[in-house]
Amino acid sequence: MGQLIIDLIPALRDNYIYALHDAQNRVAAVIDPAEAQPVIDWLYSKNLTLTHVLNTHHHPDHVGGNLSLKSKTGCLIVGAVFDKDRIPGIDLFLEDNDSYDFDGHRATVLFIPGHTRGHIAYWFSQDQALFCGDTLFACGCGRLFEGTPTQMWSSLKRLRSLPGDTHVYCGHEYTEANIRFAETLDPKNPLLIQRRDRVQKLRTAGEPSLPSLLEEEKVTNPFLRCDDLEFATSLGLETKTPEEIFAEIRYRKDYF
Repeated sequence: MGQLIIDLIPALRDNYIYALHDAQNRVAAVIDPAEAQPVIDWLYSKNLTLTHVLNTHHHPDHVGGNLSLKSKTGCLIVGAVFDKDRIPGIDLFLEDNDSYDFDGHRATVLFIPGHTRGHIAYWFSQDQALFCGDTLFACGCGRLFEGTPTQMWSSLKRLRSLPGDTHVYCGHEYTEANIRFAETLDPKNPLLIQRRDRVQKLRTAGEPSLPSLLEEEKVTNPFLRCDDLEFATSLGLETKTPEEIFAEIRYRKDYF
């Protein structure tokens, strides 16, 4: 088993499709293919065979390429058992704490509802890589389309508990907008200011802001700090529970 190589394939307006392959072999898996053609082009450029599609949740901008890729390559489509009726072409059904093996690289499946009721993440612990769809974003989190604040806060805490050297691969390039919102809550955080400046340079150069490091998310992402008393006090929310604080700042972000 060689090194797991992770390529970012831009899709639609601001989506990322993540392509996984091992330097020793000629097979690939992709995570959340919003559309098929960018994946086909990438496979051709790398001379690789697609064997698996991994979906984190059922939204069209994450599964839009499933059926075309399956038709063209014969790949297996993997997703949550909770979404077995909503993920096109699904073949393999995963549950919380299941293991998934791609070419010798093992991922743990994490059930993280909130954005949707069946959302999962894939954590490749040995490769220090977390593919979390639209639950945790760089300096943000996903909207609550199907879940509750309590569910989402619980899911975010679960992701926060992973090792700090975990690389976070989320579904969208939302980082600059998320940082602008975070600054309204935490304007004097020097780590957030440093992050803003670094991300601005990357985006100005046409580079992705992802992946992020979980250790940085823990100190700059407001949605991971709802149980931080100092942070809550700065917002005047020190008498609220973490779930209530999360709900409040998620509400503010929805209308930012």
